[in-house]
Amino acid sequence: MWSSGKCLPRHRNTEFLTFLRTIERVPKGLAVHLILDNYGTHAHPNVAPWLAKHSRFHLHFTPTSSSWLNLVERWFRNLTDKALRRGVFRSVPDLIAAIDDYLNASNDDPSPFLWTATADEIREKVQRGQATLEQIAG
Repeated sequence: MWSSGKCLPRHRNTEFLTFLRTIERVPKGLAVHLILDNYGTHAHPNVAPWLAKHSRFHLHFTPTSSSWLNLVERWFRNLTDKALRRGVFRSVPDLIAAIDDYLNASNDDPSPFLWTATADEIREKVQRGQATLEQIAG
């Protein structure tokens, strides 16, 4: 899996639109499927007109409290475990440099993330999570 990244100080709809414009470089004949969490930025009213003009972009949202379904979360876990945890960063630029170094190293030897759970196991886990949330909500 090849990765692209950019560290930005904010995570607003304008930054998300910048990201969409960046990945618009994917060859024109290909559909682009994005798996996203439910962060408001991804569904902001300013994003809708851009998506309407770019019909090959398809947004898929993971269920609330199911970040484990989003494989980018697994990539972030690896970043944290292999490059950030127990690190000493004297400044934000030092932290960004460590992230960039990890990104470049992972791109030098990319490997795909593979699902190990079956669809039935995933659905069962989602149902258990929803039941737990309903109990907590009362």
